[in-house]
Amino acid sequence: MLITSIILIVFFYLIGSLPFALILTKVSGFGDIRNIGSGNVGATNVLRTGNKFLALIVLCLDIFKGFVPFLILEFYFNDLSLINKILFSHFAIIGHIFPIWLRFKGGKGVATYIGFLLSMNLYVGLIFLITWMVIAITTKYSSVGSLIAILVAPIYFIFINFNFYIVIFFIYLKHTENIKRLLNKTESKIKLSK
Repeated sequence: MLITSIILIVFFYLIGSLPFALILTKVSGFGDIRNIGSGNVGATNVLRTGNKFLALIVLCLDIFKGFVPFLILEFYFNDLSLINKILFSHFAIIGHIFPIWLRFKGGKGVATYIGFLLSMNLYVGLIFLITWMVIAITTKYSSVGSLIAILVAPIYFIFINFNFYIVIFFIYLKHTENIKRLLNKTESKIKLSK
């Protein structure tokens, strides 16, 4: 079981570490996403290229990275406890935040976390998405939507396992600069129209 666990951890980490934002912006002729906007390797920053369709594709692929691990565990590893499935799945989110290919400087993990939630519990995943969209559209700050939705969704899982909060810690850690900019009122707003 130890070898299987190590293989699953490495496999899910590598899935999560695929930098779709970087790959697709380069292929689409926008150059290195790390030189655009906030420099973050995520869908919100891809939106700053002005190409909404490309940002949507990156968002879907980053969500998919979080969706796949739990699904694999549900179908092929029935003997694993729910806690272990949650723990193993989190390595995709950690891979997105700390990708080996980008010297461990990745995205903020929100989209991949959404994918994980959707695969584990569709309703909680949808609550997260709705919460994020309502707050992001209302405040015009993607980071505010993410930070509040991150707090709301896991409330439903408090009695399942504390491991949720390990990834939440990493996601909040990656939003440190956003929090500082929000407090200083210098955070970039979402621009949905030109």
